[in-house]
Amino acid sequence: MNIPLAERMRPKTFEEYVGQGHLLGKNGVLKNVLASGNIPSLILWGPPGTGKTTLANLIAKQNDRPFFSLSAINSGVKEVRDVIDKSKKKIGLFTSKGPILFIDEIHRFSKSQQDSLLGAVEKGYITLIGATTENPSFEVINALLSRCQVYTLNPLSTQDLNFLLKKAISEDYLFKEKKIIVLEKEALFNLSDGDARKFLSLFELIVQSSNSNEIEITNELVFSSAQKRTPNYDKNGDQHYNIISALIKSIRGSDPNASVYWLARLIEGGEDVKFIARRLLVLASEDIGNANPTALVIANNTFQAVIAVGLPEARIILSQCTLYLSNSSKSNSAYQAINNAQKKITDTGNLEVPINLRNAPTKLMKDLNYGEHYKYVHDYESSFIEQEYLPESIKNSKFYNPGKNSKEELVRVFLKKIWKNKYNY
Repeated sequence: MNIPLAERMRPKTFEEYVGQGHLLGKNGVLKNVLASGNIPSLILWGPPGTGKTTLANLIAKQNDRPFFSLSAINSGVKEVRDVIDKSKKKIGLFTSKGPILFIDEIHRFSKSQQDSLLGAVEKGYITLIGATTENPSFEVINALLSRCQVYTLNPLSTQDLNFLLKKAISEDYLFKEKKIIVLEKEALFNLSDGDARKFLSLFELIVQSSNSNEIEITNELVFSSAQKRTPNYDKNGDQHYNIISALIKSIRGSDPNASVYWLARLIEGGEDVKFIARRLLVLASEDIGNANPTALVIANNTFQAVIAVGLPEARIILSQCTLYLSNSSKSNSAYQAINNAQKKITDTGNLEVPINLRNAPTKLMKDLNYGEHYKYVHDYESSFIEQEYLPESIKNSKFYNPGKNSKEELVRVFLKKIWKNKYNY
């Protein structure tokens, strides 16, 4: 049987486990918990190839616990209840022989499927270890999450991957018979994205593609074997939210280089260009606003253009817009103004519209003095006359504070001139 290299090298003890020093190292937060033997239910959250399944197996083995493994892809409530029923009559809370139920990709379980675990986890019939690549805050129900400890696994470092590489060359029973010379490693590391399984699979592919027992590994050889990197991106998952957040914060921070990098990550990951354009449209108003009103016009034109053009050319339009927004002056005064106004409504309720501002399209409304004493500004010099536009109980409330940029400083001067001390501009 042709067992893949990643499986051949799967650690059989904690001493062989590579990576996750923050959990299992000298001062690792999980190390002392495991040493006690009282294993709580866990959620292991991390990218693919970081050792979640292996860690679950090693926890069970070290503590001599029965181990049941289910995949959320092909298992449901029936399979979960079968395991619980087998365990229910034998064990109490955290006993040394209590079975561990490992559920891979637990985020794929529906709410009802996750609900089926609650009673057994709470009473200790099973110790649950769930593995997920998605943020448990979004994908695991609160009731189950509150009964589990969440531990985050990180992508393997270059040092970790280098250790695996040397170990594979020197110890794997198939590879140690070959003369493998690694001249360059950068491509292997970069294409693997910290995923040990991907790293070992790529290395195995390169070695097996050679007809010779003497192999020289170079970056060019790696790239030619790999063809194209598979982006680590899930349009419906945690990476989606993290990368779009990085894009927005980079533009807000006026870093065009970081901005276009995160834009490229979204595009390479297959993100919908309309989604990207919508986010840029919001940012143009929220983070730039009246510091540069043209930004909103350009963002809106970008949205229309990417719909009309589509990929691959839409990437150029998105890049132009992203760079323009990144290089623009910034102001969140419009965003803060509407927030302030909405908070005031929450605090004061639905105040009556002042009589002088009301519309009077009917005789009854005119008889009730709707619109009386309203001053039509165009009847006055410079089309301005001071009058009250807010309800009496909140008059003089200031919601808009111009940003500290050249355009809004002119606005501040204008408001100060016409309103004098009313709004303290």
